[in-house]
Amino acid sequence: MTKQTKKSLTLTSSFEQVSRVESFVDELQEWIGFDQDMYGNILLALNEAVTNAIVHGNNEDEQKNVFITAVHEVPKLKVSIQDEGKGFDPSSLPDPLEDENLLKEGGRGVYLMEQFADEVTYSEGGTRITIEFLIDEQQ
Repeated sequence: MTKQTKKSLTLTSSFEQVSRVESFVDELQEWIGFDQDMYGNILLALNEAVTNAIVHGNNEDEQKNVFITAVHEVPKLKVSIQDEGKGFDPSSLPDPLEDENLLKEGGRGVYLMEQFADEVTYSEGGTRITIEFLIDEQQ
């Protein structure tokens, strides 16, 4: 039988709300029991996803929300972040490792999420990102 549980958080689209992500990851760590390395990976990926949802998805419109849902389905932790924006096509993003993009200030968030998570998928026309982490149950 599959053990499945869920936690959620709703944020308004104010940049100050990003600070709430860390306490949410603290809750997830207490709930699931992953190590500090995994904690860092999850925190970085979720901070990037939530920042993108607030800034790019909802254009910092405080009338719009960002919905975070974490599902623990052993051995995976799947976290979905959904905004109320118009969405985007992730394949249209420039490669941050190309020479012409190396010195640009932005454009690395999606790349970083993909490096620190085991899987990243987009749905709902680009308004929802699901980030998956394989959790080592031996800890």
